[in-house]
Amino acid sequence: MLGTSAFIHRFIPGKKDGPVLLLLHGTGGNENDLIDLGRSLHSGAALLSPRGKVLENGMPRFFRRLAEGVFDEADLIHRTHELADFIAAAVAEYQLQTRKIVAVAYSNGANIAASVLLLRPGILAGAVLLRAMVPIVPESLPNLTGIPVFLAAGRRDSFVPPEGTNQLAALLQKAGADLTLRWSDRGHQLDSEEIEEAKHWLKAQFP
Repeated sequence: MLGTSAFIHRFIPGKKDGPVLLLLHGTGGNENDLIDLGRSLHSGAALLSPRGKVLENGMPRFFRRLAEGVFDEADLIHRTHELADFIAAAVAEYQLQTRKIVAVAYSNGANIAASVLLLRPGILAGAVLLRAMVPIVPESLPNLTGIPVFLAAGRRDSFVPPEGTNQLAALLQKAGADLTLRWSDRGHQLDSEEIEEAKHWLKAQFP
């Protein structure tokens, strides 16, 4: 199994009884991008924020794509397991065995978080997926019963069309996830209202 050195990352301890927010940035981001968002969403949470290892025109991502919205499936599968192994290593290194790991992820990061849910069930206790689409359809669906997922989408998103969001929502629900789907009239960028809703949802699910 890979250790935590597999990813450049930041770890910020939180309250012992709080969750651990796994912060996964979008294309061109890094391990610092979502730190402030994580702090604002849950003040008691620990923060684990890795940097994507794939470069696209110099911009970090978590997996390769062949074109806009067209993913390199073999690389996605490899990177999903690599990230899941990193999370497991971080749980051991930072002594997080009693903590719940919850993804807070945007765009490319949200896509790989969804992939972890679908391909490595048991790693994540829940997820806040911001502007995500279907990353992969597994041969057999995992059992995600009892896993809460907050999915936030924009009706004017030119990168993630509404049908992409609806397909992901249907897939997660079919797997048994407890899904909350939140639409805004925005595009790919987030607005303060949906962030506030995510905050209340997160604190209700993972106090």
